[in-house]
Amino acid sequence: MLMSSQADRYAHQFLEARASAQTLAPISSHSELSIADAYDIAKSLDNIRIAEGEIPVGRKLGFTNRTLWPKYGEKEAIHAPIWTTLFDTTVRYLDDTHVNQSLAGAVQPRVEPEVVFKLGRTPAIDASLDELADCLEWMAHGLEIVVSPYPDWKFEAADAIAALGLHGTLLIGEPRMLSSASRHHLGDMLANASVSLSCDGSLLGAGFGSNVLDSPLHAIWHLHQLLKTQPQFSPLRAGEVITTGTWTDAYPVSPGQTWFTAFSGITLAGLSVSFA
Repeated sequence: MLMSSQADRYAHQFLEARASAQTLAPISSHSELSIADAYDIAKSLDNIRIAEGEIPVGRKLGFTNRTLWPKYGEKEAIHAPIWTTLFDTTVRYLDDTHVNQSLAGAVQPRVEPEVVFKLGRTPAIDASLDELADCLEWMAHGLEIVVSPYPDWKFEAADAIAALGLHGTLLIGEPRMLSSASRHHLGDMLANASVSLSCDGSLLGAGFGSNVLDSPLHAIWHLHQLLKTQPQFSPLRAGEVITTGTWTDAYPVSPGQTWFTAFSGITLAGLSVSFA
């Protein structure tokens, strides 16, 4: 178990590495680091960022795509989702379906197509899956730029949590308001939907909503349950934005590339992003 001073020290190291676009050796490569320890570091990161004026706006889920679990983790394959706090400084709402996005300062950036939700109401602590769905105000297509301070993207699950959840920037497309009827069928609708991901005209990946813990709605449910075991963090509440994890693998991106997404099975517009 980490002492609070140790958690604070690691938190400052990660923030300094991000600010200077530097890589770090994973903590697990030289010290014991449990999942609980990593969330203590995450809590320290939250405290520091809030003290410096950043505003928490929601949560980012990672490793919700079960098809990717065997690809990540050096000593042990990752086998469960992780999460981190989203702050206003790394969330961008898009005005158009085509945008330009700088990769300046992004260390080993990769892109992930996701579905993002906003909570219109605070879910009850014992809310059922259907009751949780009823709390959603809108959903939108999101592209998350994920980053890794660890060379060659090699780390354990706890390292990923400690490194700000590997979050870089979240781009959010036009929100689609959810009706009562659409919320009722949301889980199945998302599970059966698919997305394609292309770069400069070449298809690189495709995935289904069912890859994300059977449905992105289930990913929110997982987070709601997990937070019950983490009293140091606040439970989900109205106004939060939640990005639920990638439908495809995460693909490396470089300046000069233009990436495109397209959905089938749900009425969300695809996005195109030119990186600089």
